This record gives sequence, C-alpha cells and structure tokens, in this order.
Amino acid sequence: MTDVLHVRAFADNYIWLIRGKSQGHVAIVDPGDADPVLAALEKQRLTPAAILCTHHHGDHVGGVADILKHYSIPVYGPARERIPTLTHRLQDGDHINIAELGLEFDVLDVPGHTAGHIAFSGGGMLFCGDTLFSAGCGRLFEGTAEQMHASLSRFAALPEATRMYCGHEYTEANLRFALTVEPDNADTRAYRERAQALRKQNLPTLPSTIGLERRINPFLRSGVAGVRQAAEKQAGHALVSEVEVFAALRRWKDGFRG
Repeated sequence: MTDVLHVRAFADNYIWLIRGKSQGHVAIVDPGDADPVLAALEKQRLTPAAILCTHHHGDHVGGVADILKHYSIPVYGPARERIPTLTHRLQDGDHINIAELGLEFDVLDVPGHTAGHIAFSGGGMLFCGDTLFSAGCGRLFEGTAEQMHASLSRFAALPEATRMYCGHEYTEANLRFALTVEPDNADTRAYRERAQALRKQNLPTLPSTIGLERRINPFLRSGVAGVRQAAEKQAGHALVSEVEVFAALRRWKDGFRG
C-alpha cells in the first residue's frame, strides 16, 4: 500500500505527501503553504518529484511558488483554472505517470466547488481537493448543483476500497449534519465515535473510503428514500429528482449551525 503522509496547514487544511516505491520521493498535493511542507521534507529527508493541484484557491496553491524556489519539479493542475505556476495543464481523461514514485493517476474533471476543479485517481487512491469531504462536500462557489452532483456521482462509482484524501479536516462538523439528515443511520453513528476518538488524539480522520462515504455521506445518498424525505421536509415541498434533493441538502448545509 502506498504511504501517504499528511502536513497540516492553516486552521484545518491537509497537504498530502504521496510516498512511492523509492520511499525517498514524494508528490505534494495542494500545498497552500510552503513552510510546513519544506519543514516536513527536510525532517523526513524526502525529495519532491511533483506537485499536484486540484483547484485554484489560495489555501491549495499558495505555497507552490515558494516550493519551486527550492526544487525544480513539474506542477500538474487544472487546465481551465488560472494557476500561473502550472507546468502541465490537465483535463478530463488525461493520465500522468510519476516515475520516481512508480505511480500513475487518471485525471477527472469534477466541477462544482470551482469551475475547473480536477481530481487525481490511481493506485487505489483519490485526491479530490474540496469537491468531496468525509461526510460532506464542497460549497458551490463557481459551479452548479447539477455539476457537483455529477462530480460526486463519478466518485461514488469508484471501487469501494478507494482511499479518499480531501483537503480539510471537516469530518466531525459534517457528521453532525449527516446525523441531522439521517439520525438513525447506524454506520454514521459508529463513524462519529471513531472520528471523535481520533480527533481527541489530534489524529486525522482521513483517509476515508468510497465505500464508507456511500453509507454515511448524505451528499452521495440523494437517491435514498430517507434522505429525500428529510430534504423535502426541510425544503417544504416535493423534490422530483436526485439533483433537486442534492441541491436542497446543499442549501440546508450552507445554513446549518448544529
């Protein structure tokens, strides 16, 4: 199994270091801040082979330029977003091979949180930025509910064992909302206990898995009768399609203070 290390940044960001077969090289995912990354590389005697960016927000790309002052490495990211430091602009269906790691990734276009957001899938792993969170999903800053629902559906179709690495430690807050939507979901209750135990030890709740998210994440469950009923009660009217259910859930979550 590929080793993935986490670097904390800002209040709740995770920057991921994917360590490949050589163990000495890593790919850096979404480095919003260079300082903790550079410190981790030095402390653990790691050499970066590439930088992977999922979207243009500063807390995901703000450290790239400073890292490039120390290392001359390729920077992969979304073709449809303005990130000046990119050396390789990627779109849906592209494929990248990071030889130093012995790893290959497929590129998925997953608009919704931002217009050109991408994700990297390969080696049984998914690096999804701010599109999917554990028990939640990203806000619709630039995309539509239709786009985000389609993007999340692509993730849900991945193998259940796929390990999901997202950009923020939002799990406990997301689980409070998930249990408001589905208070009787035993999987969600059990996961909340595990997540709380990890956070008490200051450990990440991540990675999650696609299989777990299918069972507990309301934003992947808009076709489930109980989720639809809860969304309809909150919205105050019938919801015809899964996209309408998803949109109602997203609006509900945006105003949720539980």
